[in-house]
Amino acid sequence: MKFKYTYTQRSLKDIAKLDRVVKKQIAKKLPEFLLDPIKHSKPLKEHRFGKRRFRIGSYRIVFDMEGSEIVILRIGHRREIYK
Repeated sequence: MKFKYTYTQRSLKDIAKLDRVVKKQIAKKLPEFLLDPIKHSKPLKEHRFGKRRFRIGSYRIVFDMEGSEIVILRIGHRREIYK
């Protein structure tokens, strides 16, 4: 199944704050993760932030799935993303 993704306003703000190197890492890995998002993600225990997350080094991408669409909710460092 082919997945497409959309960003929330909050996730776009998160991206704008990231370092250039981290943005490149995310841009490189995200298309790979979208081929099989269930395999590459883990469910979150608390659903107040989203239902699943991708891990890219020390950074996390928190998202929800709605059919074949992935809604990216937050992007940030692991120590700050869940606050």
